[in-house]
Amino acid sequence: MAFSGPSLGGEDDDPLPMADMNVTPLVDVMLVLLIVFMVAAPMMVVGVPVELPKTAAPRAAAQRPPTVLTVTADGRVFLRKEEIAAPDLVVRLREMHAEDPEAPVYVRGDRSVPYGEVLRVMGRVTQAGITRVSLIAEAEAAGAVQAR
Repeated sequence: MAFSGPSLGGEDDDPLPMADMNVTPLVDVMLVLLIVFMVAAPMMVVGVPVELPKTAAPRAAAQRPPTVLTVTADGRVFLRKEEIAAPDLVVRLREMHAEDPEAPVYVRGDRSVPYGEVLRVMGRVTQAGITRVSLIAEAEAAGAVQAR
């Protein structure tokens, strides 16, 4: 016999069952769960849905988490994910600016919102004393930039 396990008695007895755990199925399940969470995690970090305009400018690197203002297609304004009225916006931004004077504010405006409405929101940001204001846009596809 090439391999035989320990037995209780004589040579005619059956070998004892092995008590080792097979970890291969456990590792397979853990890898599948890891992949599921890696795919699902970015989808959980979605803000207020708007259609952003496209731009060919390179993406800027942020040093600290910014404050994001969103102007939706129907003209509502959101501070992060919370809807906020125009008079309350300046007060809230002043409070946030007092906590961190160097924090940037990014304005996301739906492409269907009139340009003047986005500028009005940016004016409220500067009225609160914040000078670091930027607009957010989506990057254009590589083929669209070369076609121009």
